Amino acid sequence: MPTLTELTPFLRYALLAVFAIYAITQVRKPSRWAGRPFLWLMNRSHSNLTDWGLQHVQREGNFTILDVGCGGGRTIQKLATAAAQGKVHGVDYASGSVAASRAQNAKLIQEGRVEIQQASVSQLPFPENKFDLVTAVETQYYWPNLVKDMQEILRILKPGGTLIIIAESYKKGGHENWKGMAMKLVRSTSLSADDQRALFSAAGYADVQIFEEPSKGWICAVGKKAP
Repeated sequence: MPTLTELTPFLRYALLAVFAIYAITQVRKPSRWAGRPFLWLMNRSHSNLTDWGLQHVQREGNFTILDVGCGGGRTIQKLATAAAQGKVHGVDYASGSVAASRAQNAKLIQEGRVEIQQASVSQLPFPENKFDLVTAVETQYYWPNLVKDMQEILRILKPGGTLIIIAESYKKGGHENWKGMAMKLVRSTSLSADDQRALFSAAGYADVQIFEEPSKGWICAVGKKAP
């Protein structure tokens, strides 16, 4: 029989493995309570990335905007500041993200400037031609059917409306070695700049533009719904 001392390293590694699997699960789909620390970290770590990406799209004060995969809700705050006379909607398929995002934006919700609900990108609960701008920050990795999900967003965009995809990791981007390994652990889809351009075109978007920040490995892809 192994002694307790001999078992200790095995137990340590087993516990680390269990925690790693649990963390990966929470990154992909945060739960209502246990996911809160992960969502807090996402709000902090994605803030500069989001600011950089949003510089590449127009945001008018009266815009109606949707944030797909709203996570902890920090992006919604940024969008609501820009669209002070408009309205910002958020959706996320994880109940934990919806709860955290609502808490983060409680005052804006009370004022009627923000609305957040649980929904999948594959079946958005909005009519056609509703949004001036749709944003997706650090979430496209997990979409189940990229072309169809992009087309679902296209459906709800107004003619001339814009979709922007923002990500801190992409194939052939900066720091790909370690970021690529992390993306594989969470079972995410990694696209190159050319892949994004082809995806936007295949889904029916016009005026597709790709912006990269090589020193940080960031990318954003922008496309419009034809007028």
